[in-house]
Amino acid sequence: MCKAVVVVFALALSFAYCNEDESGARLLVSKQILNKYLVENMDIVVKYNIYNTGNAAAVDVKLADRGFHSEAFTVVGGKLNAKISRIAPQTNVTHVVVVRPNKYGYFNFTAAEISYKVSEESSQNQFAVSSEPGEGAIIAFRDYNKKFSSHVLDWAAFAVMTLPSLAIPFALWYSSKRKYEKLSTGKTKKGH
Repeated sequence: MCKAVVVVFALALSFAYCNEDESGARLLVSKQILNKYLVENMDIVVKYNIYNTGNAAAVDVKLADRGFHSEAFTVVGGKLNAKISRIAPQTNVTHVVVVRPNKYGYFNFTAAEISYKVSEESSQNQFAVSSEPGEGAIIAFRDYNKKFSSHVLDWAAFAVMTLPSLAIPFALWYSSKRKYEKLSTGKTKKGH
């Protein structure tokens, strides 16, 4: 009796699952920060991947990222609000934006928002949000430069400061060598 109830329940569940409306588009959105180091006044590359996992084309897709405020970031390349007319089923679209932070500190990278129509016949918009990269530390340019620059000026100063400690002993040795060479050449000429 118990097994019959479980079998009937499983059949009812599978029947309900099969009758679900899976005929529309379904978008999955990811947002990634591609830089290893986030630095003040240096470019940050933000990549949005939009996957259509449904079996119909997504139409009138609008991507909006309101997380990069104009007082904290400057948009260098791309657009934070993008419109894609159509995403075919089982395909993906990539959108890239380059922003430049105006100041350093901790920043919370929030999710982007997507609106789309699940089919060409649909009149209602479907809404989705992307993944959130989370909080990131934007370091000051001077700290980044201290750690990663080639320090050419520092090495030039080091060379100038070490030059006397190398040049003075070399000059003394060279003058002594020339004196002994003169003495040794003078004795060989007298001997002949």
